[in-house]
Amino acid sequence: MFDVSGLVRKNIAALEPYSSLRDGLETLQGTVLLDANENPFDNGSNRYPDPFQRRLKEKLSGIRGVPASRIFIGNGSDEIIDLCFRIFCEPGQDRAVGMLPSFSMYKVSAQVNDVEYEGVPLDGDFGLSVEAMLKAASAGRGAKLMFVCSPNNPTGNSVPEEQLKMLAEGFRGILVIDEAYIDFSSRKSFLQYLDMYPNVIVLQTLSKAWGMAGLRLGVAFASEEIISLFNKVKHPYNVPSASVEEALRFIGRDVNKEIGLMVSERERMVSALDSLSGVLRVYPSDADFLLVRVEDPDGLCNEMLRNNVLIQNRSHSSGTPGCVRISIGTEEQDDLVLDIAGRFYGEKSSRSMPAGKNQPLRQATACRKTSETGIRVSLDLDNSGVTYINTGIGFFDHMLDQIARHSGISLRITAAGDLYVDEHHLVEDVAITLGTAIRKALGDKRGLARYGFALPMDDCRAMVLIDFSGRIDFEWKVDFTREMLGGIHTEMFRHFFKSLCESMQCNLHVEASGDNNHHLAESVFKAFARAFGQAVRRNVNDNAIPSSKGGLD
Repeated sequence: MFDVSGLVRKNIAALEPYSSLRDGLETLQGTVLLDANENPFDNGSNRYPDPFQRRLKEKLSGIRGVPASRIFIGNGSDEIIDLCFRIFCEPGQDRAVGMLPSFSMYKVSAQVNDVEYEGVPLDGDFGLSVEAMLKAASAGRGAKLMFVCSPNNPTGNSVPEEQLKMLAEGFRGILVIDEAYIDFSSRKSFLQYLDMYPNVIVLQTLSKAWGMAGLRLGVAFASEEIISLFNKVKHPYNVPSASVEEALRFIGRDVNKEIGLMVSERERMVSALDSLSGVLRVYPSDADFLLVRVEDPDGLCNEMLRNNVLIQNRSHSSGTPGCVRISIGTEEQDDLVLDIAGRFYGEKSSRSMPAGKNQPLRQATACRKTSETGIRVSLDLDNSGVTYINTGIGFFDHMLDQIARHSGISLRITAAGDLYVDEHHLVEDVAITLGTAIRKALGDKRGLARYGFALPMDDCRAMVLIDFSGRIDFEWKVDFTREMLGGIHTEMFRHFFKSLCESMQCNLHVEASGDNNHHLAESVFKAFARAFGQAVRRNVNDNAIPSSKGGLD
């Protein structure tokens, strides 16, 4: 059983907090306030604010599904990060660990509080190693705090849910999961597991998706014991009344449209930046920014500045050599960034067919969000090389990667879902979303090859027939001899292709045989990729719709 009291500094445990006569009052309505030496003449700001921001917590409780008693509101997330060090770490003695690169305020707060801070390097794709994090945390006297930012700033990628669980279970201190950018991610918040892990603090903010950066409002969700410690140590009136009132006014509006627009802009920026010759890599992002590795980052940032545009130069920071970070702006602002970068670098030469007036770019993004899953798919049918797959199921990721690599398309898939139930909902919804994106990218199907056909692989052979006719017919003749394969039920492969067929609105016939189940699955996905690549190929010299009916729908 986790006992937070064993981690609290002795002087904090013995601290008698500042108290006000008003602390225990539910409402001050009708009360004559002569207890706090305030100016009695009402001007809207003459009274001290509610020290516990009760009304705002109730609002947040309804939105996030966490009791108000388990919510703390700080003067920005910076205050909450600082409180973590002040409550749990003895100056000059204790340690904290975090990801490298990550949000710089973790290390700054550690230094301010005279606490040793160790950044644990991420891998080349900015993936986190649970083993390395836990090893660093257990070194010496052991760390009291661990900071994990997901989606991570400045890299933009999310830490898989299973890894977060492993850290929460394996770490004997306080795990702080910073979800400042969670509203832009297809992954679900770790708040759903808060009851399971009493050593976890989840940080969120009203600065990003909610658009309240100027109000300085950070939010912590944790056990009542940890929240009581925050309330005990914080300054009495840490959040101004004006910020709370403005937040109450703003928080009632629907921000999903703005979030959707920013996510759409993010995907547009990914494709556009990736086409520039000096752009070496655009890293996958679940946040409202992109980390981009470029040639001459100093020169690019200076050129932006000359045109009154500020982007962040990360090339001299630990872990992000040669990189810049670009926040997602409005369409007009992003166009300006692309125009400046385009003039600075120029376009890449491409193997793909140039899009003319009658042959538009075949790119699309599709999203699907339900109570069970959150899926985002973006693809480019005419360019290869940009592939990022993250569904939380390793073998499924490997199979989806085969589709991208062997069909010659660019594909990004991020998916999160109720894998604690099983993989059914996530696999099905990935298929539906992928099919939707393909259908959108194909448009009216002018110049389409339309048909695709087969593939031998080691002990297996697979044949996939596909016709983008607009009609739906599905056949499956593949017999697996194992129930599970790489953490996924083999019956889900049929269900994936059936759902994909229905979503793409095509005829899809799949037949395969072989002895090794791994090879059998892989041969099916590779054969589908080859057939798909043939079928979506576009004829440069023929822009007609490939049907005697005059249409494919």
